[in-house]
Amino acid sequence: LATPWRALPPAATAVAPDPARDFTAVQIARAAAFDAAVSVPAYLSYGLGLLFAGLLVLTPLGARLLGRLRGPWPVRVVLGVLLLTALVQAVRWPLAVWMEILLREWGLSTQDWAAWTGDRLKSIGVNALVISIMILAVVALARKVRRWWIPAAAGAFTLTVAASFVHPVVFEPLFNDFHSMPRGPLRADLLAMAARDGVPVEDVLVADASRRTTALNAYVSGFGATRRIVVYDTLLKAPPQEVRLVVAHELGHARHNDVLSGTLVGGLAAAFGAVLLYLLFDLVRRRAKVASVTDPRAVGVLMGLISLAVLLSGPAQHLISRHVEARADAHALDLTRAPATFVAMQKRLATANLSDLSPDVVEYVLYASHPTAPERTALARAWARLNGVPEP
Repeated sequence: LATPWRALPPAATAVAPDPARDFTAVQIARAAAFDAAVSVPAYLSYGLGLLFAGLLVLTPLGARLLGRLRGPWPVRVVLGVLLLTALVQAVRWPLAVWMEILLREWGLSTQDWAAWTGDRLKSIGVNALVISIMILAVVALARKVRRWWIPAAAGAFTLTVAASFVHPVVFEPLFNDFHSMPRGPLRADLLAMAARDGVPVEDVLVADASRRTTALNAYVSGFGATRRIVVYDTLLKAPPQEVRLVVAHELGHARHNDVLSGTLVGGLAAAFGAVLLYLLFDLVRRRAKVASVTDPRAVGVLMGLISLAVLLSGPAQHLISRHVEARADAHALDLTRAPATFVAMQKRLATANLSDLSPDVVEYVLYASHPTAPERTALARAWARLNGVPEP
């Protein structure tokens, strides 16, 4: 209900996306070749995730593996999460290495193997920590309360909201170093634009993204006292007017409280997931050879169900995300009234990031969290027509 299904007013004239209008044949071919190269490990990793989750849910694999663990039930739960996480990551590790090699070959990754491994292990560790907290809470509640889904749903909502609030100050620094953008014309211009837009922003930060990638990006992070706009240091190589437009897009997220809205929607989804977990567990526990959710051997079933929920809900999340991003694009155009610069900025981002300019339906549904570059430039042209501004 809160999703902005139309980025522009109904009076706007639709413009058909056309990669050939903004990109050369060489650029289109290069983007298609890169997509073809990375699609294989990406699809294999996605398929392995589904397969492993399915095995945990529909077979006694998890119960057999975790039945060998000993100790108090909380220890067995945590060890079970760590064991299953290590197994699935060990299987997917070669695919991740393959993907990293491709990113280096295409000039998108600047990391050495030590830094890449460190980042990946930190990401796996954070994920395992969150899963451990969730499953420990479910098992503990099930041991105390018959209708454990009620407090579990409340806890899932609370955990999601709390994680979103602390993420900018606890988890983001694990992967990047940040510093305030130095005083100067660009910083002053960005802060003045935020003030004119009525968006309270704590700071404009620069992330040292160049130590791992050549890609260009920026994002809005946190809400309330932790809200800040983060700009990749790689983006600062672009012309200031294009950086300004990227930040105007991020101000659109802040102006519409997209982080807060997304957090609340995510919290509701997590709460609903706890209810589904309660309902589905009884349907699959016999296949998994687990008597009750209070059994530490049920960790496999719980992890499998959570993994399936994350994988299968991705298309719906991306569908909503694409419309939210389109609204932020429209906001940036309203704020800057510079559609030609917007088109130039999208061309620069797509070319630098080797974005897929014409994804097939499956890729678009599974992976596209943003509109494609041709869709975004078409939006800019539709906005220009609507507002009587020369069309780029």
